[in-house]
Amino acid sequence: MAAEDDGLFELPTSEDTPPAEPARAGAPLAVRMRPRALAEVVGQAHLLRPGAPLRRLAEGGEAASVLLYGPPGTGKTTIARLLATVATRHFVALSALSSGVRELRDVMGEARRRRDRQNRQTVLFIDEVHRFSRTQQDALLGAVEDRLVLLVAATTENPSFSVVAPLLSRLLVLQLRSLTEDEVRELLRRAVKDERGLDGSVSLSAEAEDALVRLAAGDARSALTALEASADGVAHTGGTVIDVPAVERAVAETTVRYDRQGDQHYDVISAFIKSIRGSDPDAALHYLARMLVAGEDPRFVARRLVVHASEDVGLADPTALQAAVAAAQTVQLIGMPEARLALAQATVHLALAPKSNTVIVGIDEAMADVRAGAVGEIPAHLRYGRYAGARELGNAIGYRYPHAASDGVLEQQYPPDELVGKDYYRPTGHGAERLLQERLTKLRRAVRGE
Repeated sequence: MAAEDDGLFELPTSEDTPPAEPARAGAPLAVRMRPRALAEVVGQAHLLRPGAPLRRLAEGGEAASVLLYGPPGTGKTTIARLLATVATRHFVALSALSSGVRELRDVMGEARRRRDRQNRQTVLFIDEVHRFSRTQQDALLGAVEDRLVLLVAATTENPSFSVVAPLLSRLLVLQLRSLTEDEVRELLRRAVKDERGLDGSVSLSAEAEDALVRLAAGDARSALTALEASADGVAHTGGTVIDVPAVERAVAETTVRYDRQGDQHYDVISAFIKSIRGSDPDAALHYLARMLVAGEDPRFVARRLVVHASEDVGLADPTALQAAVAAAQTVQLIGMPEARLALAQATVHLALAPKSNTVIVGIDEAMADVRAGAVGEIPAHLRYGRYAGARELGNAIGYRYPHAASDGVLEQQYPPDELVGKDYYRPTGHGAERLLQERLTKLRRAVRGE
């Protein structure tokens, strides 16, 4: 079924798409301030500049189906709604939350009749397209391929993870960006003055504006919702100035934009690990805080720390793995919120530790050689010799017991013939590996008889 008007996401669906009508007086501020033309859109300049694909589409001169991908409050629905103002097109909106294959087929049938009888193109807007099943997404393939409809799909999820490859290959993916602080300020100031908004009934102090910009985190809808709540609170007390206390009363805490199943999950953990690898404990603690405040599973964070301890610190700091494992055990034994302390301690430990990736490089090179067939015969003197008939096969004959040497090291071949002289572990001069490097050089010379 076509998406029903819910105020914020109202979309015209009539046969003759009318110009955008003014929002009703009681509608939310974000709805009342929705742009009525491209010139009023704030942000997304990279998509709306003259000649850009999305601008050509909005002006009626582009025929490619598009996927609008970006975080909430960046204008996906607004831009789709503006496409309805192109008079030569018919506009249909569906929500992936309430529509299925049957509704899609009905839309396609109407689009085919409209094309054949009126020579009129149908623009199909699908919000939250990532919520469509694979079957539902596959149902769009033929119509998009034949341009029976001009599909405008919107998603907050990374399309590489949430949209099937055959459909993705038929769409022009346009990424919308979070608004900058200056763009959010422009929206707030316009909403305070505009007759569709607060119409000058209140003023906004510079400090309160800064607070609203910070709380919005690039989300236009969030910024306007917080402004409206703050203005209502001020009006209730008979005031006319929105100050920081008014904002704090209206908005207790900013909502962290984070989806444990979406790309924010991967982006934040990626930034977390890269900050540790880059030896920036402050940035690492920031990303750890974002995950914990958003409700990320602390066991997931602990597992990543354990992996990172060997992958990026390794033997440059032999205590790093111990610290990470201890943090993981603390998460299991105590849980949140107290376990945040152990996670933070391990995070700072790993960020400050000297770095070495020699462990992962060594094991990956060794595994690559094994997969490529570089295995060879195990030297006979190293084979197991404690069973009947082993001596007749030559097993364990000639093995030299290292503890028999005064320093516990003696010359002996350990790898297969094909790998004699192959160095997998190559320590750096970082941290504890500096000492290991000196020791390993001596050991190799003694073992290899160099």
